Amino acid sequence: MALPPDGSEAAAGPTGEGRAAAEEEPEGPLPERVRHRVVVLAGETFAGLRVAELPAPLRQYARFTPSRRIKYGASAIATALETDAGFRHRVAARLRTDQPELAQALTEGTVPPAADPVEVAAAAYVLRPPGWVKLLAVAGEETQRAEAEHADEERTRELERLREEVHRLRTAVREDTDRHRSELEAARRESDAVHRKLRSALSDVRRGEAALRKVRAELDEVRADASAEKAAADAEARRLRARLAESETALETGRRAAREGRSVEDVRLRLLLDTVLEAAQGLRRELALPPADFRPAQTVEAVEPGALTPHDVAQRALADDDPALLDQLLALPQAHLVVDGYNVTKTGYPTMPLDKQRMRLLGGLAMLAAQSSAEVTCVFDGAELDVPVLLAPPRGVRVLFSKSGQTADELIRRLVRAEPPGRPVVVVSADREVADGVARAGARPVASVMLLRRLARA
Repeated sequence: MALPPDGSEAAAGPTGEGRAAAEEEPEGPLPERVRHRVVVLAGETFAGLRVAELPAPLRQYARFTPSRRIKYGASAIATALETDAGFRHRVAARLRTDQPELAQALTEGTVPPAADPVEVAAAAYVLRPPGWVKLLAVAGEETQRAEAEHADEERTRELERLREEVHRLRTAVREDTDRHRSELEAARRESDAVHRKLRSALSDVRRGEAALRKVRAELDEVRADASAEKAAADAEARRLRARLAESETALETGRRAAREGRSVEDVRLRLLLDTVLEAAQGLRRELALPPADFRPAQTVEAVEPGALTPHDVAQRALADDDPALLDQLLALPQAHLVVDGYNVTKTGYPTMPLDKQRMRLLGGLAMLAAQSSAEVTCVFDGAELDVPVLLAPPRGVRVLFSKSGQTADELIRRLVRAEPPGRPVVVVSADREVADGVARAGARPVASVMLLRRLARA
């Protein structure tokens, strides 16, 4: 049956054959698979139609994707196919274009032998050739038969799977039973061994209790003997204390007599010594002698033992990292020890947090300050701190942090320049630039390892 170019029925109305086909109605609802296929065919027609050519209930699904259109608009599409002949003819025209062989065969009243019953029923529903209701019924029966066969196959496969599962479970149960029997037998043997050990342990406990009772009886006897001996010792101690008191009384009497006899001789000796001293002072005044604390040897220029300078200490035969060198430097009069804090801590214990590094170093410096009596200043870099530090400096140690925009190295150089010329200043840092700078300013640089070894020795 041909359609006009606009896809609607002829103006004169359907032909006799078309009226006969239109008067036929299926006896019941479409099978679900056939209905789904009819909706899919109608949904594919949306792509070739304008929105105005669609029935009003279907226009809201025009912009949907094919899958969403079938999912959400299936009922509306099925209703439009049933009630709107124009929309059904447009779907039929699309079907004749996409499947001309199947459409031609159905129009001629024949069914391709290899065709899918669902596809044939859906095409017959859309094209509605003469006898389409019968084709729909036959397709429905074949579809039900195919679904029944498929269900039978599924049940057969499920039955086989269940049989295999039962066989596997039986096998597993037998294996578990055998394993549990073996474990039970092993547990029984282990229980027997434990019972034997328990009986042996009970015997040992009984023997131990008997030995303990024996030891307790002996201990009671020893305690009784010790009590008797203690009573005798206390009596002897009281007797000895009485004799000691008598002896102390006699000794004190003798000492008093000796002191009285010796006091007269002491007075005579002190009178004689005062006379001699007064005579010596008179002679010194008459002879105009210089004070006795001046000696001629003091007029000769030389280096006295112990009068060392930082230069003299540096010339001694000691290694650069020998802690004894640091002790000699700090033994100089009015020595000032300046420590590059983080340089020392990151050399000695870099894995610790910064607060732990500071506390450990300051504790060691406090001990060193107490031992050497030197002035100690520890400088930390303030740029490495996220927030200001609330720190109580230990006794004898001055703690300084560099200001914002200033490094600890610059603060150390300022401290060295602030000292008067000639004062022994010792700077501890492993930074070569810091060491060279303080050396030019007159300070004595030492390595951080030397201080760490000295603190470890303390």
